[in-house]
Formats: sequence, structure tokens, C-alpha cells
Amino acid sequence: MTQNTACPSAALPDVQSTQDTRNIAIERVGIRDFKLPIRVDTGLGEQATIGTFTMTVALPADQKGTHMSRFVPLMDRHQVPLNADVMKAVMADMLETLHATEGTLKVSFPLFIEKAAPVSGLKSLMNYEGGWTVTADATGIHVRQETVAPVTSLCPCSKEISKYGAHNQRSHLTAWVELGQPFSLSEQIRLCEASASCPVWSRLKRADEKFVTEHAYENPKFVEDLIRDMAGAFNRAEAVEWYHIEAENFESIHNHSAYAYITHDKRRA
Repeated sequence: MTQNTACPSAALPDVQSTQDTRNIAIERVGIRDFKLPIRVDTGLGEQATIGTFTMTVALPADQKGTHMSRFVPLMDRHQVPLNADVMKAVMADMLETLHATEGTLKVSFPLFIEKAAPVSGLKSLMNYEGGWTVTADATGIHVRQETVAPVTSLCPCSKEISKYGAHNQRSHLTAWVELGQPFSLSEQIRLCEASASCPVWSRLKRADEKFVTEHAYENPKFVEDLIRDMAGAFNRAEAVEWYHIEAENFESIHNHSAYAYITHDKRRA
């Protein structure tokens, strides 16, 4: 009979918890690009998607390592649709589990919203990007909500100087916000899309294409216009306390992008 020589886990040495003599603290250590199926509260209902996570904590100078395996089951304990408040709860759980006082938790995911075409009403799913970044330090736990919305922008200069037509391009409008009250991912996306020359759709009929072309032509915007209109929208949004917004035009007549950003803390205004 072969003797079972396996030791119970309690008898195995816990190397990570031993003392480190180099006396160098690590700002963040943990796991990155960890993928899980998740459910997200979009503001228009619950949606299943795939989240890509980064989970890290601060490590004191005298501790050799953190317990990497303890990050993995964290999300299993929070089987509810994710939103900004739930992400705060996950962070608190992470700090307690890892015996840490500071940490960073990030998740990004594809997000789909059903949209009706502007004339035909034809419905289709439009893809966006969403996410949250949660940080914990001596001042508390803070959540930033992120969305990326693809839109259309049409160049005012091109329209003004051309006998006919104007060049347009796909643009990305990105927003990170800190919130004082609930503010859904879908509402954040809606504010960004309203700042563009025209939104974009996954599926359009010819009548819709005519509308989109003409609507963008009647609403020409430089990248400076996009970012200022976004700022105005977020300034008016009572739920938003802080924002960092970016506009990037993937230029159709240049081999580079036009880019702008604004950061504003409304709490200090």
C-alpha cells in the first residue's frame, strides 16, 4: 500500500507572510488581465458580458508577498449585477481579504445597447465599452465610471471652404466620472453621443443613411467643439462631481488623430 504523504495545507509554510529584509514597500501588487463572465447594471436592465479585471493592493515593506490566490474568488462572493456601489463593496471585501489598507480594482467590458434607427426604427445592438476603476487609500474608497462611445464628427472648416461636401470621421468620446448619486452607464453614453455631430448605429436603411449624412452635415464640430459640448453636458449633470473627458477624431484626410481632453472637479468650482 502506498502511503499518502501529502500534508494538510495548515502544515505547509506560508512564505508570502514571512518578513522581507530589503525594507522596500510595493505600491501595488496583484493580478492583471483576469477574465470572468459578469453581469452589469446598464441602467436599461441587466446584461451578461465578459469583464477583464486588474486587482492590486499595497504591500508593506516588511512583508514578502501578497496572497495572489485570494484575488480570484472575490467576484464569486458578489453575484449581483455590477454597478458603482457594488464595486465599492468588492473593494472593501478585497482589502479585508488581503489584509491591506490601500488597493486598486479595475474592470473593463464590452457593453451593448439596443438602438432604433432614426427614420426606419430598425432595431439593432450597438457596442460600447464600459468599466470602473476603484481606488482605496487613507481618504476612503473612490469609484470612477468609464464609458467609450463611437460617434461621427464632421469638420466645420472642410464644410466652409468646399464647394460641396465635407470630410467626416469616426470619433471616440471617452468619459471617466466620479458620482455623488446614481448615474447609469447608458445615461453617461447618451450624454456623450448628444455632443457629437451625429451618433452611429450598427444597422441602417437607406432613409436612415440619408438622415445621418444630413444631420452630421448640419452639425459640424471640431474636436474642440466635441470636448466643450461634452463638458457642458457633464457640468449640467447633477450626479457627476468630477470628470475627465477625452475626444479623439480618427481623421479621414490626415494620417493622425485630432485629440482633446478636459478634467474638472465640480466640488472645487
